[in-house]
This record gives sequence, structure tokens and C-alpha cells, in this order.
Amino acid sequence: MPQPPILKVSEIFASVQGEGLRQGEPTIFIRLTGCNLRCDFCDTKYAWEGGDDISIQQVIARVKQQHKEFPADWVCITGGEPLLQDIRELAQKLKEEDLRIQIETNGTRFQKLPVDWYTVSPKPDKYFVHPELIGITREVKLVVTEELDFDVVRKIRQEFPPATPILLQPESNKNKFMQKGQKLLKNAAKDGLKNLRVSAQLHKIYGWK
Repeated sequence: MPQPPILKVSEIFASVQGEGLRQGEPTIFIRLTGCNLRCDFCDTKYAWEGGDDISIQQVIARVKQQHKEFPADWVCITGGEPLLQDIRELAQKLKEEDLRIQIETNGTRFQKLPVDWYTVSPKPDKYFVHPELIGITREVKLVVTEELDFDVVRKIRQEFPPATPILLQPESNKNKFMQKGQKLLKNAAKDGLKNLRVSAQLHKIYGWK
């Protein structure tokens, strides 16, 4: 008999979305293991390696259990970088459970998926985004770090459609990056760049996982 598809999973848990335009909404998180970029400012470095080999059926069972305790409409597949693994069957099974799907990705990989919301967070040093993601991304999240400068902000704004919001999210809510984010936003306004805004990591303020 063929073996059931296996995913390398770091954790599955119910919480509240702390980032982006879906901020504050109940969400079940599926965090997959592995990342192809491994930024030094990453706040989920524990998901780069390790994790458990879990069948898609087991993942769905655990999501359904979480849903009983916290009936969220949304599932967020994140990482690490979730698109390093083949998640097409997982996404299809989640849709069959009548759940809405968000993918949080660094934008370097693409899979054709039945997804409701793509959050793309381009990372240094190239800030590359796969062309197939450009037109279907619901929001772009730029982490405000030492590496991020205004040339990158302009580049990303020009790559994405004007209707796609770009969020400037300070690294770990650090004050110096909050100040830098505000400065980048001001410079963007002066330069005529539209649909940018500053944001924060709400889960770190509230103490959510």
C-alpha cells in the first residue's frame, strides 16, 4: 500500500493572528519545519529544524481538535517557510473542512493552492518574490530591520499592484525599528508611494503564542 503523505511539522496550535491585516482574528496555526533563508532576526528559529513527521490525515485531525476548543474560521500555514514542502493536499483537505486558509511565506517559492490569503514577507538580501505570487498576494509584510532601506521599500512598492497593501513591521517591536518604520513611511509619502502603513506584532503586546 502507498504510504500517506507526510509533512514535517513544528507545531499546531490555536491563537489569535498577531500580524498583518488579519491581526486580532482567531486562527489555528500550522507551523511547518524548515526555511531556505534563515534570517538572523527571525523570531521562530526553532522551526528551522526538528519537528515531527506527521501525515496529512493526522494534521487535519489535530486541526479539528483545536477547532473544537477554539472555533476559528481561519487556518494559517506558516513556518519556517511552508512552501518548501508540498502542501497541496493539505490545503485541499482544509478547504473540505470549510476552513479559510492563509499562507505566510517569504515569497521565494510558489505552489498552486486553494488559498484565501497570501501574506508575502520578502527578506534580505535580495528581497526576491516569485512572479506567480505578485498578483495574488493580499498583503506584503516588510520587517523593519537594519537591512531594510528606502530603496527596498520603493522596489517592493513598484513590483506589487497599487491595491496591495505594504506593511512596515518593526523587528520584535523594538523602539529603534519603530522609529525607522515611521521614517520610511514618511519618506514613502514624500516620494508619492501609496498604500503603505506601519504595523506591529500584536501577539507580543498581548502575550499570545
